[in-house]
Amino acid sequence: MARRRRQAVTFTISFLDVMCCAFGVMVLLFLVIKHNPVTAAVANSASPDLSSEVKLLQTEILDGHQNLAELKNTIAEIDEEKVIAEGLARRISDDLPKEGNAETREADRASEEQAAMRKRIEELQKKKDLLIEEGKATGEDTRAFSGEGTRQYLTGLQISGNRILVLLDTSASMLDETLVNVIRRKNMTDERKTGSRKWRQAVATLDWLTTRFPIGSKFQVYLFNTDVKAAIPGTEGQWLDVSDAARLDSVVTAARDAIPEGGTSLQQAFQAIGKLRPLPENVYLITDGLPTLGGGGSRRSGKVNGNERLKLFNAAANQLPDSVRINTILLPLEGDPMAAHAFWGLAVASGGSFLSPAADWP
Repeated sequence: MARRRRQAVTFTISFLDVMCCAFGVMVLLFLVIKHNPVTAAVANSASPDLSSEVKLLQTEILDGHQNLAELKNTIAEIDEEKVIAEGLARRISDDLPKEGNAETREADRASEEQAAMRKRIEELQKKKDLLIEEGKATGEDTRAFSGEGTRQYLTGLQISGNRILVLLDTSASMLDETLVNVIRRKNMTDERKTGSRKWRQAVATLDWLTTRFPIGSKFQVYLFNTDVKAAIPGTEGQWLDVSDAARLDSVVTAARDAIPEGGTSLQQAFQAIGKLRPLPENVYLITDGLPTLGGGGSRRSGKVNGNERLKLFNAAANQLPDSVRINTILLPLEGDPMAAHAFWGLAVASGGSFLSPAADWP
């Protein structure tokens, strides 16, 4: 009996694998082509908004420089016109007849011209003084601030108000950004403590603020940790004149000599605001995190966790008068992630501002 020949199979399993792979590649290409344009469109739609904001800020800065240049040019033109007027007045005075044989009418005319020139000089001097005062209106020239060159930062922090209070945190956490280094610096000498980079930044921030107090306004500076005290002893509850440059220098010197130590009682600091009469219009708070103490300035045994610190913050915020704007300058501190959100919310609720500066600011 003859054997039947085995028939050849045209399509094998290997061929089916190849077909499946090809189909998978087609599906993958379809998904990439389908979704990439959407991602690109979203990216392209976001870029113009950011570019517009950058261009707007650049335009405002250029306008500010142009206005300042125009003000300086105007003062220079007034000075030049004043010199010319003074020269004409002197020449008219020299041309006046020295003897009684000159024509009376000519003498009267010369006298009138001389009087007109003197009046013009007085008007130019008043106009110049007015422009100079206008240039000082922002408080930029209240005191000099020594920084790195002429570097300026766009902060959005407006220094304004007839009564300004600065609250400077002098707790131990102001010694460093990390908890380990804070503990280390607690055991160092007072000179090493006051020389820490973070504390020097806090004092420089206070110095920067005082140079921008509006002329004619009043100020006060309080230092707080477990309790609250005025930077200048004996001035608690008093408003000081910004025009008193010696007082401004004294508060910065006092802050520079203060030793950061103890915990942070924000509630006592906020209670001190309500004791000022009249109330401040703007409060500038320089701190690095949520409080660790309550209103009594004492802490229970054990570590205060994040939720407890947030409760202490809310209790302190409830002590604030309704009409006072709180502007917070928050320096960095390890292990306090809720601080930025809490102080930002306080700024929004009070109509103030919030700033978390770079390490080299101001």
